[in-house]
Amino acid sequence: MKQCKTPQTWEKTRLSNLVRHKRSGGYYARAYANGKEVWRSLKTKHFSVAEARLAEFLRGHRETRKVQADASSAKLTFGTAAELYVQRLAENVKIKRRTRDYYAEVLAALKKSWPALSEMEVRKLTQVQCRDWAARFAKGSSPTRFNNTVAILRHVLDVAIECGVIYSNPAAALKRKPIRQKALTLPSRAQFAAFIRTMETAQSRDSRNCADLAQGMAFTGCRVGEARQIEWRDLEFETGMIAVRGDPQEATKNSEVRRVPMIAEARALFERLRESRADEPSDAKVFLVRECQKSMDRAAARVGMARITHHDLRHLFATICIESGVDVPTVSRWLGHKDGGALAMKTYGHLRQEHSVAQALKVSFAPVATKQADVIPFPAATA
Repeated sequence: MKQCKTPQTWEKTRLSNLVRHKRSGGYYARAYANGKEVWRSLKTKHFSVAEARLAEFLRGHRETRKVQADASSAKLTFGTAAELYVQRLAENVKIKRRTRDYYAEVLAALKKSWPALSEMEVRKLTQVQCRDWAARFAKGSSPTRFNNTVAILRHVLDVAIECGVIYSNPAAALKRKPIRQKALTLPSRAQFAAFIRTMETAQSRDSRNCADLAQGMAFTGCRVGEARQIEWRDLEFETGMIAVRGDPQEATKNSEVRRVPMIAEARALFERLRESRADEPSDAKVFLVRECQKSMDRAAARVGMARITHHDLRHLFATICIESGVDVPTVSRWLGHKDGGALAMKTYGHLRQEHSVAQALKVSFAPVATKQADVIPFPAATA
């Protein structure tokens, strides 16, 4: 009986490190490191583009192999360990681009605050040196920046441990700075209305567009990066829902599409905008500006209220929802939190004073009577 041949998946090209997937037509780079194959999709079906991207991949691959070779040396420097750490971040598909960029910023701040660190051999780095640096750096940095910088220092040194250069992490004993909960200073409903009117009538080219974006964030709870990506097709007027997709490449912060209901003000805003731009395609962006912070700063100063940021509008949405009687777990889901409401309760546990005073008027220790005959006077306090 004649055996059937297994169909081949890959097709060779005239370039030794470039192969083509027969079914999809996409090109892939193939290289070797430490006896293992390394594959990388070049995300193209055009040979000329694949050839250029292959050259870029091979350059990076050679640099990675050089760093890995240097990492095996007993004279591994912190700078080389940091390069290897950055390469591992780039290869981690679970980490978003903005997170990688932030880690790079923190690493740059670490090197700037400790100029001699990059050239130091990791095996000669001591706990005393780490503590001395931490004491200096803590004086001029916020708790969040300090804690994140200490974390990056530990992560880089963990790379040296994995390479067998050191046995323990000299930064492991560094203490974190306590982080105090930021007090939210949000506008009242009346202040917010005046704030938006001031933005709309500022008489600059994008005054109305900036006011629309500010209202969009306040009425939906979207982050500014999420709001700027909302398209007309994301607005489901029939069901009263908004599909929040976030960045086209990386989605929302938790990598999921979430659906947020349109409150009355959000529906009115979106209907007005759609009516004025009815000829736009469904994939056009709803908001015509990407940010509005300067416009918000000017309006806040004119109204006489505290300065607020894009993210404060998200806080305002959550606060108004909770004050209106929406339960915290539901608000948490609208915001895209994954913890069942723990973060929302921590952040919005102490609402604004005006709401607190209004709710306090409802509290009484007087006995509740169901019939006129059951009325029992509350006992007077005795001396």
